[in-house]
Amino acid sequence: MSKVKVIISNEQNVFRIPTGVRMLVRRCCTAVLVQENFADPAEISVTFVDDDEIHRLNKEYRNIDRSTDVLSFPLGEDGVYDTNFDTGAKMLGDIVISIPHALDQAERYGHSLQREIGFLTVHSMLHLLGYDHVNGGIESVRMREKEEAVLTQMGLKRNSSYYMDDENI
Repeated sequence: MSKVKVIISNEQNVFRIPTGVRMLVRRCCTAVLVQENFADPAEISVTFVDDDEIHRLNKEYRNIDRSTDVLSFPLGEDGVYDTNFDTGAKMLGDIVISIPHALDQAERYGHSLQREIGFLTVHSMLHLLGYDHVNGGIESVRMREKEEAVLTQMGLKRNSSYYMDDENI
């Protein structure tokens, strides 16, 4: 596995980010890349925001006028990525996570905030690598299986069955 650089910023000040979450996000990004046999050096940006900011981004970039839990902004297509010429790393894209949404979902699904942020990070990483679930069917099932495989390997296995509304993903 080549070097993985995860740039994390906290652009919200409503909730304190628990100790260890930044390391968890880095581990999740790396685990997805290992699972997907991504051999090149990689660079990912992860930003924590509030609901107002993710709502604004969702409206601006997806024309959806509501907040959501996570947004993915891939910088590549069909396995071709921009390269950071200073480092040689493939720039996979940006992940934006709403901390208030993550807290609400963790409570709703009965698991920790760490598990929820781990899930959102893994989910978004798969989007950055070209996976999608919008059309449902086998693509959605394949993506969910990959998510759960990474989370289980990291010790973040879900503790019960839950239903996710695809509109909130």
